Amino acid sequence: MREPVEKLIEQYQKHVFAAAFSICQNISDADDVVQDTFLKYHCSKKEFSSQEHIKAWLLRVAINKSKDHARSFWKKNTISIDELMMASPDNEELTLAARDEGKRILENVMKLPTRYRIVIHLFYYEDLSVAEIAKVLGLSESNVKTRLSRARNMLKNDILEVEAYV
Repeated sequence: MREPVEKLIEQYQKHVFAAAFSICQNISDADDVVQDTFLKYHCSKKEFSSQEHIKAWLLRVAINKSKDHARSFWKKNTISIDELMMASPDNEELTLAARDEGKRILENVMKLPTRYRIVIHLFYYEDLSVAEIAKVLGLSESNVKTRLSRARNMLKNDILEVEAYV
């Protein structure tokens, strides 16, 4: 059984949104999850046995995508505009310091040689595992681990040098 996506959106959008919002706790992130969920249904060739099966599948996909989003490096290391606007004047210095620190780290990452910059980006910004990075780059897992270790050491040394001057 396959239903048209438009019909499912009409029927289940609110349910999928509620499941996503309960995990994301953010309207825009929940909207993204809803869109990704229905897109996954549209792209899948899966056959379902009933309407209940479709609804359960959509909810499971939404929950998994919400959890993935909540675990992502991007989510862990950013704050929303709402949070930024609500920051009290006491927290303003802390927010600016965190932003400066993030900018400094990004600048140091961009200074790394390409072979190290790529693995850092894939590991921390794209949230890929060592095995996934190895597959994407056509390297062994031990090579990826070595590159990550060397890149981290380079970053640590750069940060320590800057702190020594401050």
